[in-house]
Amino acid sequence: MSLANRMAMASPHVHALTVEANEFPALAQQFGVQGVPRTVVNRQAAIVGALPEDRFVTSLLGLAGVQLEDEAEAG
Repeated sequence: MSLANRMAMASPHVHALTVEANEFPALAQQFGVQGVPRTVVNRQAAIVGALPEDRFVTSLLGLAGVQLEDEAEAG
């Protein structure tokens, strides 16, 4: 199971949908899928490729506009 799906199971604030790009080529084209995995955030930004869990979560939250506590204290 993808990390995005696990995050959605853990939080009511996260929703995830997994799509097989080969089975839905029109949808893959709509979201510009050229490599997998591709994680689209709020239909606007994307993370392409597999990342270590901590980097994935940090990137995902950043794309969603969530500021982490460490960043809030630093900025």
